[in-house]
Amino acid sequence: MKTKSKKAKSSDNMISMPVVNPHAAGIDIGSKSHFVCAAQDNVKEFAVFTSDLHEIARHLKDCGIKTVALESTGFYWRPLFVLLQDYGFEVILVNARHLKNVKGHKTDVVDSRWLQLLHSIGLLSNSFQPDVFTHQLRNYTRHRKALIEDASRFITKMNKTLVLMNIQLKAVLRDIAGESGMRVIRAILAGERDARNLEPLVSELCQSDRKDILKALTGDWREEYLFELQDCYDLYHYYWQKIRNIDKEIERMLEIHSKQVQHEVSKKDYKPDKKKQHQRNDPQIDIEGFAYEITGGVDLLQIPGVGINTILTMMSETGFDLSEFKTAKHFVSWLGFAPNRKISGGKVLSSKTRKKTNPLSKIIRDAANAAGNSKSRLGDFFRRLSYRKGRMVAITATARKIGVIIYTMLKNKQPFCYEYSQDDSQRIKTVKIKNVLKTLQSYNISKNDIEMAWA
Repeated sequence: MKTKSKKAKSSDNMISMPVVNPHAAGIDIGSKSHFVCAAQDNVKEFAVFTSDLHEIARHLKDCGIKTVALESTGFYWRPLFVLLQDYGFEVILVNARHLKNVKGHKTDVVDSRWLQLLHSIGLLSNSFQPDVFTHQLRNYTRHRKALIEDASRFITKMNKTLVLMNIQLKAVLRDIAGESGMRVIRAILAGERDARNLEPLVSELCQSDRKDILKALTGDWREEYLFELQDCYDLYHYYWQKIRNIDKEIERMLEIHSKQVQHEVSKKDYKPDKKKQHQRNDPQIDIEGFAYEITGGVDLLQIPGVGINTILTMMSETGFDLSEFKTAKHFVSWLGFAPNRKISGGKVLSSKTRKKTNPLSKIIRDAANAAGNSKSRLGDFFRRLSYRKGRMVAITATARKIGVIIYTMLKNKQPFCYEYSQDDSQRIKTVKIKNVLKTLQSYNISKNDIEMAWA
């Protein structure tokens, strides 16, 4: 007897995924056009002008969209991101690294569909975005940093023109942009050529021999190089005038923010650490006082290696409210200080940390490098690890410790303590006891031997 075989339906072999966001859209961001996918069969291209961005928002409203996923492409996503938020959409910014494995031909249409599909089934995570005040402050501080980098190029050029005239100022001064160096350069530009008159302009605190300073200021004066030196000097001070204008704007913003928000403590209550002095590139405003007020009495300058620039960068990159990060481990992972383990077949293929271009990650690494030169427990840890595994590994490990300390201080509103950087102090104690016991066993040391040694 023949049995009838049931023809399998194509739907029987398909694995259905639960739709988490039924009213989701995906937008592939570009420099000249945006591709908007409101559904898998509904993809439209829009231009990047302001009127077109409003048209995108109206189109999404007509399609009943409530949440939108954008790919973080350079800085082109920002105008559309802000406008969609103003229209009331829930907007998430997706890391492009999460979308790189797209099957088939990679086009803008496919990318937008892939974004919409992954977002609708809840497989996309939102990137960290600061609040409005922090974002505004970020624009000023990043612009300030760019101007400082541009100004530093003219220091190099001034040194070059001096060397070409055989004025070896760099050989006797650690920094030609310091007070002594600038006094000498101003005198040269004013027409002074006699080394005996230039030598007294160098501070008596200079460690170089006065005879060497006199020799270094005797040169071969050339008009073309003096002209270039004058231009570089003027441009250097022009940039710093712009930087001081930014500092005034930052101070104005902080004053307004301080008046708008009620704080538990006042910056007037802050007692600065005399050991932590302002560096040349630090803004000449009370950054530490404002930070003390905003954080509710937390002094991050207590951490070895952390300076004014570190606090300003954190204030403008993430703010001091780190509630978006569930734990300290999430925070240091976002900074790129946690191992990015790749395991296959039970074997660890790689555990290197991810490369991060985040300005906060860089400044904390700089703080870790500075902590390595300090006489502190962080400095001791840095030097031990640097001796065993190299300075770069020590910088990353110390930066992770500083990240954990910052997170714990801000979350618990407590002063600095090195133990914050330990995930579990008892675990560290247990490991040390085990190491001591292994050493005793390796030398066959008995309890009687220990008692005799202590007697």
